[in-house]
Amino acid sequence: MSFELPKPITDFIEANARLDLDGMMKHFLPDAVFTDNGKDFVGEAEIRRLLKDEAIAVKAIFEPDTYREEGGDIVLEGPAHGEFPGSPIRFTYRFKMEGDAIKALETTV
Repeated sequence: MSFELPKPITDFIEANARLDLDGMMKHFLPDAVFTDNGKDFVGEAEIRRLLKDEAIAVKAIFEPDTYREEGGDIVLEGPAHGEFPGSPIRFTYRFKMEGDAIKALETTV
């Protein structure tokens, strides 16, 4: 990444590159919402299960190559590669922050 991002987002991206589930979870608020292609996962337990099953299990690593701010959200786009059909697939990650924590993350293809 060649752009400046808030530390929680940078930490999330770097932890994902290491397939480090605890590192990916580090900055989510306890009641955060992760929306994955329209389906909501609410709270730490559901988000952890989603990341374990849909990212860690298939070694999916997101490599953002574009950045923009949109309505207060931080939007990253880029390919994710791993051991899943169609790899690599281009994703959009939309982060909503609350202070120094991730309040919501939405991923779309």
